[in-house]
Amino acid sequence: MAESAVSLLIQNLIPLLAQEVRLLEGIHDKVVDIKDELESIQSFLKDADARAEMVDMSNVVKTWVKQVREKAYHIEDVIDEYKLHLAKHHQGRRKRFRFLLKVFQFTLKLKPRHVIASKIQDINKSLKVIRKRGERYGFNTIEQGGSTSDTRRDTWHDPRVESLFIGKAELVGIESYRDELIGQLVQGPSNRLVISVVGIGGLGKTTLVKKVYDNEKVVAHFDCTAWITVSQSYKMEELLRKMIKQFYEARKEYAPRRIDTMEETDLIKELRQYVLEQRYVVVFDDIWNTMFWGHIKLALPDNNKGSRIVLTTRSESVAPSNKESPSNHVYKLPPLPLGEAWELFCKMVFQHEGGHCPVELVELSHDIIKRCEGLPLAIVTIGGLLSTKDKVSSEWHKFCDSLSSELESNPHLLNITKILSLSYFDLPYYLKPCFLYFGMFLEDYFVNSARLIRLWIAESFIKEKQGLTLEDVAQDYLNQLIYRSMVQVATIDFSGKTRSYRVHDMMRELLKVMDFEGASIDYIPKEVGNLFHLKYLSLRDTKVQMLHKSIGKLHNLETLDLKRSLVYELPVEIIALRKLRYLAAYIENNDAEFSIDFRQLIKVPSGIGHLESLQKLHKVEANNAALIAELGRLRQLKKLEISKLKRENGMALCTALEKLSLLRSLRIGSTREEEVLELHLMSSPLPFLQSLCLFGRLERLPEWIPRLKSLVRIDLIWSRLMDDPLKVLQALPNLMNLRLYEGCRCEQLHFEGGGFQKLKSLWLGNLRTLSRLIIEESAMPLLEQLVIGPSPLLKEVPSGIYHLKNLKSLEALNLSNEFVLSMQPDEGHDFWKVKHVPSVIFRYRIQGVHFIFYKLGDPELLEMLRDNS
Repeated sequence: MAESAVSLLIQNLIPLLAQEVRLLEGIHDKVVDIKDELESIQSFLKDADARAEMVDMSNVVKTWVKQVREKAYHIEDVIDEYKLHLAKHHQGRRKRFRFLLKVFQFTLKLKPRHVIASKIQDINKSLKVIRKRGERYGFNTIEQGGSTSDTRRDTWHDPRVESLFIGKAELVGIESYRDELIGQLVQGPSNRLVISVVGIGGLGKTTLVKKVYDNEKVVAHFDCTAWITVSQSYKMEELLRKMIKQFYEARKEYAPRRIDTMEETDLIKELRQYVLEQRYVVVFDDIWNTMFWGHIKLALPDNNKGSRIVLTTRSESVAPSNKESPSNHVYKLPPLPLGEAWELFCKMVFQHEGGHCPVELVELSHDIIKRCEGLPLAIVTIGGLLSTKDKVSSEWHKFCDSLSSELESNPHLLNITKILSLSYFDLPYYLKPCFLYFGMFLEDYFVNSARLIRLWIAESFIKEKQGLTLEDVAQDYLNQLIYRSMVQVATIDFSGKTRSYRVHDMMRELLKVMDFEGASIDYIPKEVGNLFHLKYLSLRDTKVQMLHKSIGKLHNLETLDLKRSLVYELPVEIIALRKLRYLAAYIENNDAEFSIDFRQLIKVPSGIGHLESLQKLHKVEANNAALIAELGRLRQLKKLEISKLKRENGMALCTALEKLSLLRSLRIGSTREEEVLELHLMSSPLPFLQSLCLFGRLERLPEWIPRLKSLVRIDLIWSRLMDDPLKVLQALPNLMNLRLYEGCRCEQLHFEGGGFQKLKSLWLGNLRTLSRLIIEESAMPLLEQLVIGPSPLLKEVPSGIYHLKNLKSLEALNLSNEFVLSMQPDEGHDFWKVKHVPSVIFRYRIQGVHFIFYKLGDPELLEMLRDNS
């Protein structure tokens, strides 16, 4: 975020000004002005950064945030350069004044004083302009929340659902904890108790509490019960309604209908009234928000009838503290001991062997269990996969050696990383780099707390707080990671003080997959380069602008996803990533029809040909023939997208493409619409190519295209062919999707009988010269979607549409009034041609990328057409 960049810059400026007053004599006051301006701007940035995450945010706000961030980086560069001069010419511990004077005299030769003063004056002026612009935009100061829990994530199967239905035979190691919790629920004082079960994700909190909740003693003891799954995103009103309904259901009563329309305050009143005379038990499973208990406790009063509330959470800071009330109890669920972990593993893996591990697999099994570190989720998931494998040591050796990559790629093991990654995603932005720093240390390494804190401070991860030292703040950060079950306490000295820490090995593996998609970050710390095992790094939909050169140390990196980030150039160190298989970077256009963008593409360094494991590469800027020639070395490429191709580089590209025999998808764009794509010089076709998209002029259709027997999709955008391309495309045996956008300048397009036998989707867009469309019977027999327009000269609805019996959707975009009116049910003479089509839609573009839609026979459409006639 821009705010974090400015904040860090201010922190660097303050000590610089304090220590180097004499050296900066003459420009000191101007540097002070810079600091003051930055502090003023900072008051707007939290609000602006929040707006920057909004989908409907205006471009002017984006620009303002970008200007501030860039200016901060520019000032930081000046500071770094200045510090570098100091470091280079330091010659021992001399008296401060003599040292500064000597260095000052030297640097004046490199940077004359008037040049420095001029640069700083320019920075000052631009900062004042930026600040005033922020005032005009009306930014406010807001408190910035740290949670990224609302970050968009892919839909996935949550294994915690399965934990609600685990059978008795599958339980290992929780019997004593279960009995203890049951005793706390059905025995003890008559006042309300709140019991929080805390532990790292995958530890079995939900499984344990569900077995307690379903126990016969518990069910018989309470008048009404409710199980509420909370998770990271919840609506309080919905939780309250669900609780009321479950209470009524437990008593075999019907909940009043009025609760469906009640607001939060009324629902709380309803709950309080209902439980007044009831002994209730409620489970709130998977709580993340520290504010949750403060809200929900209002609805569940202490009625002195022995009521109980149970919460499960990963974060101790979320649990109601016993400091708040002696009726609050925090129960920290420990990992499974080695013996019970072994029992659970054998139950899962060796079912057909009666739960007994073969002798030759004992050592390997112990190694796997050790990696799981008592985490039931990991034991059960990995064990379930191993139960399907042959019980031979060679097979198991192979699995153990590849366990890290298996956790990333094997669909049966994704639940482990998904569950654990939720904890990482929920970290505030200031804790993420602190947690990632553990990746510097080897597995099973115990990090001394004092050393860790000093390292964090040295890396500028720690932000000053009034009344606290940096060490105090760092200790608070560390405590937060502990409370969130992200960091484990490793050793405690004789005085009871924690001395060293570590992270769970399975958490170290979240360090092989770093997914920042949608996160509010604008930089990646250089420490990422220390994560040697990292295989997957996604900065998709972030504000990150550049990659640190330390990325070249990630020798195991396989995926680098920069889609819709602000990264436009890769450091030269990228060529060291010989295992890289997927590389993507671009900003998508907002155009609703075509995802075409030539404003920001990825600039790759010389030497890209060394990435011989690469399978996907897009969007690459084809800026020179040498770079294009290197593409021919990427023999494993299956997907390639390049843009800004010049006509004179067409031959080099064709030569390179002939070597890429595994290509499945190819997307080529010219420098501009008018630039000719010179693609005729490829002699042999690409045998496995399934998707071909060409953006740019074609003087004629390349002869190798009709020979692409595997082709499923072809897009010809801005091709402006003079001849009808359908004559050669219609014979492609597997073509299912055809898009022509300014694809030809023909007056007539002719779909001949028997042509396009597998085509399902056809888009004929922006064919300005098209006046006649002929569709013969038996042409396109499987066509389901047809989009036509704009085509201003097309006046008559093709009668051949009537032959398209499988057509499900017909869309007409900005077509002539005459064409559209002729299709209308009441007065159109061509209605019979389209009446069999389930969906007929008329689209009209308004305000650039926005559309207004009308259905067939829409009165508003008819009125508009008549008014325009």
